[in-house]
Amino acid sequence: MSASSPSRTAAIVGGGPAGLMAAEALASAGVAVTVYDAMPSLGRKFLMAGRGGLNLTHSEDLSRFLARYREGQAPLRPMVETFTPGDLRAWCEGLGQETFVGSSGRVFPKAFKASPLLRAWLARLDGLGVRFALRYRWEGWDPDGALAFSTPSGETTTARPDATILALGGASWPRLGSDGAWTRILAGRDIAVAPLKPANMGVTVAWSDVIRARFEGEPLKRIALSFAGRTVRGEAILTADGLEGGAVYALSAELREAVLRDGQAVMQVDLRPDLTLEALETRLKTPRKGQSAATFLRKAAGLSPVSIALLREPGPLPAEPEALARLVKAVPVTVKGVKPLDRAISSAGGIPFSELDGHLMLRRMPGVFAAGEMLDWEAPTGGYLLQATFATGLAAARGVLVYLGIPIAALTDSSRSATPLP
Repeated sequence: MSASSPSRTAAIVGGGPAGLMAAEALASAGVAVTVYDAMPSLGRKFLMAGRGGLNLTHSEDLSRFLARYREGQAPLRPMVETFTPGDLRAWCEGLGQETFVGSSGRVFPKAFKASPLLRAWLARLDGLGVRFALRYRWEGWDPDGALAFSTPSGETTTARPDATILALGGASWPRLGSDGAWTRILAGRDIAVAPLKPANMGVTVAWSDVIRARFEGEPLKRIALSFAGRTVRGEAILTADGLEGGAVYALSAELREAVLRDGQAVMQVDLRPDLTLEALETRLKTPRKGQSAATFLRKAAGLSPVSIALLREPGPLPAEPEALARLVKAVPVTVKGVKPLDRAISSAGGIPFSELDGHLMLRRMPGVFAAGEMLDWEAPTGGYLLQATFATGLAAARGVLVYLGIPIAALTDSSRSATPLP
């Protein structure tokens, strides 16, 4: 594009990581970008995700990394291979935010929080000339095909960009802006949308009064959960009505689908995954010497009070050491339901990839692209969610450049951006 050519324009609806990554890529290529967001400030869910430490991505081998996306692996593969976890770390460090790999392989900024990264990012976008229209809620398209927004003044305004990227998120954490209202707008345009469902969420369990009264909020540490042929080690938290925590979230997709299909699901909790069944049996065959069951289990099996309470949930404890050991290694927990979408970490469902071309453009709406959690994929926590969000944002921006006839090579023009994108 020559210096005398008028800038092409793009509207990005949604100011989360996918939208901001798309904005950076497009502005770096000389496109005049406006980011519209319904909230008073940008990246609210991104900031919330970083409250306990911003898990940007994961350091594991890329083939294992991609497998975490399960059914979404095939469509996401080219995008994640274009913007890899290593690229994300380099991009982050280009913003002055060094990263490190934690003991679990997860990648974090050294500042650990999301706010320093977001501040540096917004400053870069401002330097690239990106405009921000805050408190502009997208209402769809007007009868003439223009984007329609309700404004802070209560009026409606329109925009006619050369291309649009929708990056409105899913429907988890609606108070932070991701409310899923866009599903109705797209359905009205005959665009298929898979129903949004909770992902990486807790499950509900009908606990006994003992659990609810005495152990609400207690952690189950160093356990393993098994369901549908998968076993995950980690931790969980007992809540008054169920279980939360990383190990639960890792199995949440399988548990959700089983509950939707069968009305409930039974998973097994291994309270001592570090011990073999045989080793545990040997420990439980030692004489009790008048000890109470709780004392004996604490000393012989190393179980905590909350673990012992969970062990008692199915009924009276077996007297035989072999049966007791089998129970410790596989406590059945009946999942009655899953936590609702507005209490989930992320959401599943959204726009199927079949509705999009290879550049993430809606087949039924040329010039309109989608990215991030609006797309029909899901992933566990551990950095996989943000990685795919960033990667699809960049992929949609590249799609816009192809649509507008702007060379992709413009993304590597270091004169436009302090940190060239791949």
